[in-house]
Amino acid sequence: MFDFVRSNRRIVQLVLAGITLPFAFWGVESYVSNVGASNDVATVGGSKISHQEFLQSLQTQQDRLRSAAGRPVPQEMLDTPEIRQEVLNNLIDQRLLLLHASKVGIGVGDAQLAQFIASVPSLQEGGKFSKEKYEALVAAQNMSKEVFEARLRQDMSIQQALGAVSAAMPGRSGADRWLTAQLEEREIAELSFTPEQFQGQVKLGADASKTYYESHRSVFEVPEQVRVEFVALTRQALMDQVSVSDEEAMAWYKGHADQYRQPEERRASHILILADKNADGAAVKTASSKAEDLLAKIRKAPGDFAVLARQNSQDPGSAAKGGDLDWFRRGMMVKPFDDAAFALKEGEVSGVVRSDFGFHIIKLTGLKPEKIRAFEEVRGEILAQLSQQTAARKFTEATESFSNIVYEQADSLQPAVDKFKLKSMQSGWFTKDGKGAGPLGHPKLLAAVFSDDAIKNKRNTEAVEVAPDTLVSARVLEHKPAALRPLEEVKGEIEQHLVREEAVKLARQAGEAAQARAGKGDAEFKWGASRSVPRLGAANIGREELQAIFKADGTRMPAYAGAARGDGSYVLYRISQIRPFKGGDEDSRVQALRQQYSRVVAGEEFSAWLGSLRQHYGVEIHQKALETKER
Repeated sequence: MFDFVRSNRRIVQLVLAGITLPFAFWGVESYVSNVGASNDVATVGGSKISHQEFLQSLQTQQDRLRSAAGRPVPQEMLDTPEIRQEVLNNLIDQRLLLLHASKVGIGVGDAQLAQFIASVPSLQEGGKFSKEKYEALVAAQNMSKEVFEARLRQDMSIQQALGAVSAAMPGRSGADRWLTAQLEEREIAELSFTPEQFQGQVKLGADASKTYYESHRSVFEVPEQVRVEFVALTRQALMDQVSVSDEEAMAWYKGHADQYRQPEERRASHILILADKNADGAAVKTASSKAEDLLAKIRKAPGDFAVLARQNSQDPGSAAKGGDLDWFRRGMMVKPFDDAAFALKEGEVSGVVRSDFGFHIIKLTGLKPEKIRAFEEVRGEILAQLSQQTAARKFTEATESFSNIVYEQADSLQPAVDKFKLKSMQSGWFTKDGKGAGPLGHPKLLAAVFSDDAIKNKRNTEAVEVAPDTLVSARVLEHKPAALRPLEEVKGEIEQHLVREEAVKLARQAGEAAQARAGKGDAEFKWGASRSVPRLGAANIGREELQAIFKADGTRMPAYAGAARGDGSYVLYRISQIRPFKGGDEDSRVQALRQQYSRVVAGEEFSAWLGSLRQHYGVEIHQKALETKER
């Protein structure tokens, strides 16, 4: 299964394709930099996952869940032990993949990184890469460009490690057996027993409605409701008011020049003759001799380097490109290769260099000296970063003032609106459980809105942090107390419900009785038209019905199966024939199912592989650091 991994222990990463840029970074936080962590949540193979890294990843996941919900979600629902454990497990898995990627020599060169970023549709304008959009994205992450790209390199390395595992292919025989079962069809006819057929048989007692009403009073309660005016202080609202001048940006640039320093980069081509560090002496000698012979040919004809690389190099990623490895910085290659490449002058060819992968002949084809990026090149990035920082500072400064204003001038939200240049909004009716509350659904804010002070005195609520960098205060405009709908109003609804409920029971009983009689002879029944149904599904047949049809004993025909439908009906099926699949690989269904089977098996293989990585590297979880006390 892992031949792909073993055969790709290369010095430089292949060009990545077919993956999506994870701008939200699922926990890809400071994989390498864990210095100073005093409260780590886990240790993976000696590499620590810091508490700060965990909280950042938790926040990212919580933001994703809020976005997926499409409505406000109480913080308590997003900070459960289960969610925390899931976040930690993902961090551990990613750390394991990063350690594995490093071990097998997976890395990402500058050209691959640039090509990948430039190909992201959301960073393009008119089909071309937009530098301004990229700089705005980096600034929105509150990172420097260098940190952002370093983390992206790590994430791309993880994606390649994942790609290696996904190359697993399940055995053909197992897939064929599964396919045969999935594509089987059965000939059926059906007989339905609907609640409507039995409603006329239902007789309700004189007190049935009243008894149900008294035992289900909560069903008929109309909950307390309010309609409010509210105002939200957000960092984004303050950001829209921030203006950063070019002079301020230049001052920042001059004071942080090192942040924009680009280290020296080199481009090289190489010829690799494989000789694993554990290879026997004879194999090493043979590989070394071949490398020396190639070096002699290159010394005689330096212009033939690319041709000789295509013909002889055993690095599958670079051989076809004449040995080209693209641009890289010091430390990206294994040390012997790195030392040799950075000792060469442009155009020079090294001697034979031994590494854990084998023997290399290296030609330096390009050199970019260290430089500091020009101000105009980073201007947009700096402006966005300073705007973010200014808005964050203003928000921190404004939180106390906002809270004081809505409290001290509690009869109106207008003073807060005027001072912070915000917009006042009005809600629709909503209940104490948050139904209809929209952005006001935070438990603490709901409790404040439904307090006696807010309802009776129409005072502003306290300022409540309903989401990161978002404070909200509300004021009740209208209030409807809870009420119980009278029996006279709901009696008709109750009777309909009770009749329907009893009719569903009668339909099921009749269907089950018919199924028992059918085994002795089914001439009495008026079956519907026969049709063939595949196990994969058919129109008007639910999953439970399909399961019943294909679970029925097929050794004796006809067979019978019954199932309840979601509409309350009970349906009885007469199975008269089994039709095994007789098609071939040209059938489009076969191709789709083979892919599905491969994904399932690969998923199981991947889980098993991650388990083996856990055993190999060792994982220690510090459970106390996962507790929610800091939140």
